[in-house]
Amino acid sequence: MTVAALPIPSRTAEAEERPLKLRIANLSFWYGRRQVLFDVTLPVRERRITALIGPSGCGKSTLLRCINRLHDLEPGHRYQGRILLEPGGLDVLAPHTDPLLVRLRIGMVFQKPNPFPTSIYENVAAGLRIRGVRKRALLDEQVEKSLRRAGLWAEVKDRLHDHAFNLSGGQQQRLCIARALAPEPELLLLDEPTSALDPAATAHIEALLSELKSRYTILLVTHLMQQAARIAHDVAFLHLGRLVEFGPAAEVLVRPRDPRTRRYLAGHAA
Repeated sequence: MTVAALPIPSRTAEAEERPLKLRIANLSFWYGRRQVLFDVTLPVRERRITALIGPSGCGKSTLLRCINRLHDLEPGHRYQGRILLEPGGLDVLAPHTDPLLVRLRIGMVFQKPNPFPTSIYENVAAGLRIRGVRKRALLDEQVEKSLRRAGLWAEVKDRLHDHAFNLSGGQQQRLCIARALAPEPELLLLDEPTSALDPAATAHIEALLSELKSRYTILLVTHLMQQAARIAHDVAFLHLGRLVEFGPAAEVLVRPRDPRTRRYLAGHAA
């Protein structure tokens, strides 16, 4: 099946005028002496789904982790460039920026479901407690709201204090999304969130993301071109740590300009 045969989300004039939520400017990144990202500049518009595509090892996940300052947990890393969170222009990479604050404003969901080894309730409440929320009524309200937004409330409302590991894989991933949503982030990062799920759970997550885009800005790493075509508005193609092509999904996936993008979409080595 060719990408051209897949549905592409429609683009309106209003959507084109949406302000930027994130400005990645001339970003380079090193693991020790090994450079992984090279001068990446990428705009991310508010309340839209932007998909990052490219072959394995091209820097997609590394880029997400830069945005959320997760590389700070590893020794020997080095950033160069700027990542600005709008409005206000907070430089995520600035030395004075608190990484914990960044992670509360920018939620992250990983490739494999990774619930905490505690109850469903406490998984969702974790970020709220870090924010200093202590009142039980407020915690209850926000936990329910987040589980509803993640499409999980009806399935778990009568067993909130069950262990999270008792959920199915798809439910665990939605729980991780609810956990990321609870602190009310401004941006949601997802690193191949359906790669470990079956087709039914994948369809559920895609439908959920299509609903969440009206409230959140979403940056999605995916290796599934069909998934990018179904739910993304903008697509960025990375190759060997460089941003090769960026634009509307209908253009990048159907009428790519760069020959490396065309080869990748055709299933050949880029």
